[in-house]
Amino acid sequence: MDVLKTYDVIIIGGGPAGLSAGIYTARARLSTLLIEKSAVGGQVINTWQVENYPGLEIVSGIDLAQAMYKQVKKFGIEEIYAEVMGVEIEGASKVVRTSRGDFAAGAIIVASGLERQKLGVPGEAEYTGKGVSYCATCDGAFFRDKVVIVVGGGDAAITEALELTKFASKVIVIHRRKELRATKILQEKALAEPKINFMWDSAVEEIIGETLVKQVRVRNIKTGQILTLDVSGVFISVGFKPNTGYLKGIVDIDDNGSIITNGRMETSVPGILAAGDIRSGSIRQLIAAAGDGAVAAISAEKYLSGYGEF
Repeated sequence: MDVLKTYDVIIIGGGPAGLSAGIYTARARLSTLLIEKSAVGGQVINTWQVENYPGLEIVSGIDLAQAMYKQVKKFGIEEIYAEVMGVEIEGASKVVRTSRGDFAAGAIIVASGLERQKLGVPGEAEYTGKGVSYCATCDGAFFRDKVVIVVGGGDAAITEALELTKFASKVIVIHRRKELRATKILQEKALAEPKINFMWDSAVEEIIGETLVKQVRVRNIKTGQILTLDVSGVFISVGFKPNTGYLKGIVDIDDNGSIITNGRMETSVPGILAAGDIRSGSIRQLIAAAGDGAVAAISAEKYLSGYGEF
């Protein structure tokens, strides 16, 4: 294969873990390429407000991501926007195959995070971008003064619902259980918000529309009763899955598809490290992802220099 360029380190993913890793590799004077598929910042850019990052009492996810990105760019790392298709090992070199060509490095830090799960119901694929969305921050403004639903009951779903109250006339949260899984502070905010209503023990069966979404069919899991709701938007937030498809057969992965690492973020392959939400056992918190990125970068530096100890 023709390698376009060789670096000391390639970082896959531009979320908090990848950006943190980039700061540390650049400061260590390691030539670094950051590969991001879509928008720098990862899932944090979909977060309305971040209230638990030390030193910042409250900040929007987008603003925090931009501050991290500005800081890492200051240190001079290179970046491309591309989809990673695969990773190959060629002796001490690791080759990352992307939609924009192949790049090689002595070490790779995998920080490509998670992608949102789909519901898998009729109408979901057909109306994606036509009323079905996975990002309230991205699409909420299109539903001003309209009725929308949010599917899910975790932190991400309730954050989406709260964000949508800035635009929608009514937000209906549909959750398969009788109580939310979100953290207590998010639950308190949502339960106190007059625009948010809840449908407990319920699941979306079908999304119906013409050109755009017009209705959803909802089934009560306990009674079997079917209701048809008139809505303009469906925001799906039912969990995430790791972006590890391109690494199968390369590094050890657990049953959930997450990468298995030790405390130094080292995987089963020397010179390949993993950081952030993609890592098995991650607590999936912003501050933990940033910490993982720092550890992975330091481990990569030690690996490249031939010193195994911190």
